[in-house]
Amino acid sequence: MSILNVVLVEPEIPQNTGNIVRTCAATGARLHIVKPMGFTIDDKKLKRAGLDYWHYLDITYYENLDDFFNKVKGSFYFFTTKGQNVYSDVKYPDNCYLFFGKETKGLPEELLIKHPKECLRLPMGDTIRSLNLSNTVAVAVYEVLRQWNFPELQNKGELHNFSWKNFT
Repeated sequence: MSILNVVLVEPEIPQNTGNIVRTCAATGARLHIVKPMGFTIDDKKLKRAGLDYWHYLDITYYENLDDFFNKVKGSFYFFTTKGQNVYSDVKYPDNCYLFFGKETKGLPEELLIKHPKECLRLPMGDTIRSLNLSNTVAVAVYEVLRQWNFPELQNKGELHNFSWKNFT
């Protein structure tokens, strides 16, 4: 079983984190949250955005980045508008960690300076500051899963009262 890890560093907006919870639950990605957070876990907006997927989630909390790096080893990739490498040019190994920073400031620059080759960006127009955090996480997660051939995920849907067999 392949393992994908999403790391949110100091998330501030509960609706974004709730959407990311839903993405992680739907894809089997593990969620790691590095404190401090700009909300509490019992925040109504967070619960509403995450819907009823919380029981599908594998989530771990860390007091700060030092706590995280003291407890976790692996291949780390840092998503940032300051990255020089395109996210889709990377071959992601099993048990990799995709890092995303807080909505207002992104990841700490000292972290990015230590890992320049692992700083990745999603291409976008130069007049746009950044994409929404939860959208960026979804794009990154699905790129990794695409490269891994979507392990353990349902790849076909089903319409009621209709059979695709007649059209394949």
